[in-house]
Amino acid sequence: MLLLPDILAFLKQEVDNRNTLNELSLEKPDPLMVASRYKDEHIALICALFSYGKASLIVNFLNSLDFSLLNANDLVLKQSFENHYYRFQTSRDVQEIFLTCKRAKDKKDTLESVFLRGYNKNHDVMAGLCELITFLYDLNSYRSRGYEFLLGKIPHAKSTSPYKRFHMFLRWMVRDDNLDLGLWRGVNKRDLLVPLDTHTFKIGKKIGFIQRDSYDFKAVLELTESLRKLDKEDPVKYDFALYRLGQEKILD
Repeated sequence: MLLLPDILAFLKQEVDNRNTLNELSLEKPDPLMVASRYKDEHIALICALFSYGKASLIVNFLNSLDFSLLNANDLVLKQSFENHYYRFQTSRDVQEIFLTCKRAKDKKDTLESVFLRGYNKNHDVMAGLCELITFLYDLNSYRSRGYEFLLGKIPHAKSTSPYKRFHMFLRWMVRDDNLDLGLWRGVNKRDLLVPLDTHTFKIGKKIGFIQRDSYDFKAVLELTESLRKLDKEDPVKYDFALYRLGQEKILD
């Protein structure tokens, strides 16, 4: 195992090396490569919500979606997704999440302004997500296992979910570099939490940045606090590098 000074130097070099669009390709698929084409918060949200499972399958599915339908009427939208489905989501689930995001796009409020209603109270991203997820549920009365899997549960004080896909969405929206989109200006990147997935959890455990054995919200907080010791102003800048290290099994 790498010693601590070696880990710090190694991670910083990995961040620099991977901060390039060369990391987003057919050879190195990532949903961010689709979101990057549009630079739109609603499209980015859809890309993030479907970001579970094998990266290549996620990208293939996202590439099959016609995001211009967010501007179509409801009937055209529903008819266009009759043959689309992804893992836990039926074609109806895909239709309804597009309808939800279409209705959000039609509102005067941006997704950022909704998020800020919660976040600005105490610079708390979980309070912001509570506002955002509640807002999305209120836009559409449709419910199903697959639809609710996409949006997740509304966060509360005892939530244990890592909320990986939403924290990844926030990373894309708030951070601004060669990878992340930086579309939101009202959220401080120092407040972001790591979008913990199985790869970053495994690497975090391996390098001693996570002590917990459970893949849960407390592990998110542990890893984020460890990364704040490296860069308190931008702890989540390490996320993509950690993810690739785990995915590529470099430290195995």
